[in-house]
Amino acid sequence: MDGEFIGIARGERRVRIEHLWIARDKRTAPLMVFLHEGLGSLAMWKDFPERLCAALDCRGLVYSRPGYGRSTPREVNEAWGLDFMHRQAHEVLPAFLQALGIDASSEKLWLFGHSDGGSITLLHAARFAESVAGAIVLAPHILVEDLSVASIAKARTAYLETDLRQRLARYHDDPDSPFWGWNRIWLHPPFKEWSIEQEISSIRCPLLAVQGVDDEYGTLEQIRGIARRVPQTRLLELEQCGHSPHRDQPETVIDHVASFFRSHNQQEARS
Repeated sequence: MDGEFIGIARGERRVRIEHLWIARDKRTAPLMVFLHEGLGSLAMWKDFPERLCAALDCRGLVYSRPGYGRSTPREVNEAWGLDFMHRQAHEVLPAFLQALGIDASSEKLWLFGHSDGGSITLLHAARFAESVAGAIVLAPHILVEDLSVASIAKARTAYLETDLRQRLARYHDDPDSPFWGWNRIWLHPPFKEWSIEQEISSIRCPLLAVQGVDDEYGTLEQIRGIARRVPQTRLLELEQCGHSPHRDQPETVIDHVASFFRSHNQQEARS
């Protein structure tokens, strides 16, 4: 998956963002933006975005956040703050869209986020309620659970003692950049109090929240908590599925997303 690059300003620094268009020539089709997990990247999605966009007959935009994939790596001494997902949702994503000439105020976007990318999706949909047509989140986090912290601590051990670093190097130019950025903030004791439970109440778009029953990074309370605060949420809880439903059960995810997407696109067309 060979992407393109575009630059944005991030604080006093200019960074480049790796991105890939899917079905770019379908200019009148809806646009789905994909937001990857805490250790993910454009390449780590593999062919799932293309498969989903083909099923939905929509365009797609996949990108690696700064620090990930082939985008500008995190600076060696750069520590992500407690608000790192807020900044991605409120600053980086809008700047990236603007750099590409995408006016979300006139062309409402669909968002598809996994894990940390799901949380960023929720935060963006809450802040920019008028610019989001709909959202699908897989294994999102709305609060920090003991299970999450324990699994992330195990990932640290694996990174130091197994071939995890080498495996991540297939998807990131500098695997230390995403891993330590992600791992250190999630294991930073004050981050235990992180929560977006109140903020997501302002989401107005259709929302599909998906989670595997066997998710090692979060319990079903994550998506059930979303449904309590965002009443239009549709839940999908998958048996025999872990933290990555789009990898564990891709056909099931595509089928449910397609049904959800089409029903709301039809409603939008009638209104």
